[in-house]
Amino acid sequence: MTIRVVVADDQELVRSGFAMILDAQSDIEVVAEAGDGATAVEAVRRLAPEVALLDIRMPGMDGIEACRAISAGTGCRTVMLTTFDSDEYVYEALHAGASGFLLKDVRRDDLVHGVRVVAAGDSLLAPSVARRLIAEYTSRRPAAAVAPSAHLDVLTAREHETLLHLARGLSNTEIAAALVVSEHTVKTHVGNVLSKLGLRDRIQAVICAYECGVVTPSAEGGPALDSPAQGSRPPSGKPPAGGSARAS
Repeated sequence: MTIRVVVADDQELVRSGFAMILDAQSDIEVVAEAGDGATAVEAVRRLAPEVALLDIRMPGMDGIEACRAISAGTGCRTVMLTTFDSDEYVYEALHAGASGFLLKDVRRDDLVHGVRVVAAGDSLLAPSVARRLIAEYTSRRPAAAVAPSAHLDVLTAREHETLLHLARGLSNTEIAAALVVSEHTVKTHVGNVLSKLGLRDRIQAVICAYECGVVTPSAEGGPALDSPAQGSRPPSGKPPAGGSARAS
């Protein structure tokens, strides 16, 4: 199956460079390029690609608004291009429906990998980036008024614990080690969490965990977990800083 991609960035050299890298892959085809959000949205609606690569900062309709329109009206998944050191609006992309984030100076292989991961239905978010984005996100939004148990009581104890580990940015392999179960079992738990809570992917699960008060940002910017569900085990060591969180 060929992954069809729309690339949107107001810098022509950046946009063309990404398009050239992706088009060189046998399983990826760039079907359109756009210099602003409105053009990107129109291209997605007209061409129905699997992935839209969107720069956050573009003239007119920016990447966040374009992401929101694409997520609400199409089946296309979005990856945001950003510079985490300077973008103060990155957290807004979480609620807009972004399925992943890539730095604008991303390596060639990581760009290709990111597009493939998101096209496969997974989310792309490094644990270190997750901690930073969520800490920023929760510091700007009021805590949810609904008690966690009122929203999450549909989960089993093990699914609740899986949600806690997702909020830490752990990969399926790391969750399996923490729970002492197989990765196949973890995939089942993750799928159940997303299905029962009506969430699209792993990133939305992280947001849900924070908004429902299951976890809160610690003083260091990472998540502070609430008491584990009955029968749960304490999390194991921290995930590698360079790993990526993937949903299945």
